Amino acid sequence: MDFLIDLALRFITQFQSPALAFLIGGMALAAFGSKLQIPDAIYKFCVFMLLMRIGINGGMAIKEADLVDMLLPVVMTISLGIAIVSIGSLALARLPGIKTEDGIATSGLFGAVSASTLAAAMALMEEKDLAYEAWAPALYPFMDIPALVLAIVLANLYLSKTKETKTKVDILSIIKDSLRSSALSALLLGMALGLLANVDKVFGSFYDPLFRGLLSILMLAMGIEAYTRINELRRVAHWYVIYGALAPIFHGLMGFGLGVIAHHMIGLSPGGVVILAILAASSSDVSGPPTIRAAIPSANPSTYIGASTSIGTPVAIAICIPLFIALAEAMF
Repeated sequence: MDFLIDLALRFITQFQSPALAFLIGGMALAAFGSKLQIPDAIYKFCVFMLLMRIGINGGMAIKEADLVDMLLPVVMTISLGIAIVSIGSLALARLPGIKTEDGIATSGLFGAVSASTLAAAMALMEEKDLAYEAWAPALYPFMDIPALVLAIVLANLYLSKTKETKTKVDILSIIKDSLRSSALSALLLGMALGLLANVDKVFGSFYDPLFRGLLSILMLAMGIEAYTRINELRRVAHWYVIYGALAPIFHGLMGFGLGVIAHHMIGLSPGGVVILAILAASSSDVSGPPTIRAAIPSANPSTYIGASTSIGTPVAIAICIPLFIALAEAMF
């Protein structure tokens, strides 16, 4: 009982975080009908800057890291992405009122990763002095790409069975499209620069100081976007609302559990455990939707974008981040 009370108190204190405050503030403004808008160009610039910061920091850390220590977390992230899509596809396909390809597309976004959620988690962890391996955010593509590839393959296999003419699934093309997405391109570029170039000065004088300010703008924009997209879910099965609310917590617990195993096996830090949980809890809101839209055109965007952006991302940021930080602080 004392552990649960301590966990609840730690969870509540996380809501003093500026990142969460800006997210909730954006949703409140939209709810009251405010005309405030964050231009799309500024939103994309903030995402780019945050991913470059994460990538450069990860690349610099990989130079100093023992790559053997990264092997188990890499395997775990790949497994999580595949498991989330597999479980989600099976679960959603069995619910009434849900088209199979819509359910697969939705599970694909929830198996993929949200760059903004990851950035928010890192900012809050730094505020709480919860240390993590600098290479941990570099696990992002190892979950993101397998999840999107699996979802697209499953959807195409299903659609080919329902038609007389079978369609060929080009897995290599899917991987190339995922790597070319704006989010992964920025992250991988940052990692390459941090790993191969001497970027310490530009990182310390430009990217790092701007991190929290740009994140606050991004959270405000995401809060406004999340509330305005709620109307999309009113036109589809309510099961998407339930899935969007519960899946991030369930997926995050899967990631946290594997992180605890990695903690005992290779000494993964408590912060590293939280990063793994947040990667699993997040759902793609930047790079995933256009990839899914292009590869599974028959899927209804209102279902997978609505469930991910309107429900999944706010739950991951407002509930999962403080929950798993509190759980790590209470356990370790």
